[in-house]
Amino acid sequence: MTEELSMRTGQGSNNGRRAALKQIVGVAATALASGTVLAQGQNKFNLKIAISLPDSHPTPTALKAACAEILKESNGRLVIEVYPNGQLGSDTDTLSQVRSGAIDFICTAGQIYGNLAPATSITGIPFAFPDYPTVWKAVDGDLGTYLRTAFDKANLTPVGKFFDHGFRQVTSSSKPVTSPKDFVGMKIRVPATALQTALFKTLGASPATVPIGELYTALQTKVVDGQENALPTIEASKLYEVQKFCSYTSHMWEYFALVGNKRNWAALPEDLKALATRVIDAHALKQRAAHEALTASLEAKLKGAGMQFNKVDAKPFREALASAGFYAEWQKKFGADGWSLLQNYTGMLG
Repeated sequence: MTEELSMRTGQGSNNGRRAALKQIVGVAATALASGTVLAQGQNKFNLKIAISLPDSHPTPTALKAACAEILKESNGRLVIEVYPNGQLGSDTDTLSQVRSGAIDFICTAGQIYGNLAPATSITGIPFAFPDYPTVWKAVDGDLGTYLRTAFDKANLTPVGKFFDHGFRQVTSSSKPVTSPKDFVGMKIRVPATALQTALFKTLGASPATVPIGELYTALQTKVVDGQENALPTIEASKLYEVQKFCSYTSHMWEYFALVGNKRNWAALPEDLKALATRVIDAHALKQRAAHEALTASLEAKLKGAGMQFNKVDAKPFREALASAGFYAEWQKKFGADGWSLLQNYTGMLG
């Protein structure tokens, strides 16, 4: 490359150009090593977001809209591509790749992050949040600050406000859930998380880990009898085709967070970081409203597809968990500080 430059300029002395080239190569190598690709010295950055949810779900939709706005407002300097449907791998695989810097961002659930940084999963304590006003007061307040600190300790950077992943409901192909005893012996799919696995084991079920992309087939072939997700995920994944009953357990509320490799994020200029954060904040708020509105509309649609719905009294489930020592055990795991912050919003648990 130096020889080619020398031929073009016709100059014999290449010392200055060699020094300049070494500097350019060094910058490019640093950018490539960090996973943040700087395009041909034009101050253009190309980043990737991995998310396992289907394209039609409100969260990938919001991320794509945010990235389009970021591209426009940055005059093409910041290009962020969203890869939905688990195109880049499962949640656990892509989280590992984000930690290494091979992928810039992942957007997934607090319970998945909890496998790496346990404190980030505290919002998933079963039957903790009674409603959305309580949820948003907590995650946009002191509890949210606590979560962000936990990400930072894991060398990850959350970007923007938290997205809504909804209150999770139980579906089954065999029977509705009306009381804790209905879980006894049920083969239920759960994500690869300690908290959800412990919850259903405590209630007598047989939890099994299945990636979201394989869930439909697992239900169809009876590898598992049931699963638990928010209604927008049930609808987007077409689980109504292989599940008959939906029980409004609302046993867990969950967020999705856009989380980046700390080094890759730090490699961006400050103005682009500020722009991305501002736009993602705005679209996270839109996603929350869209997710809640969609959830409210889906019962009628899913009933039309053949699903049967029933309401569930949470009190017997909380009592069963408390008497089994579930809340006491998880209070010890999360620690007094995090548990106290959670109960500031939810009231006493256990």
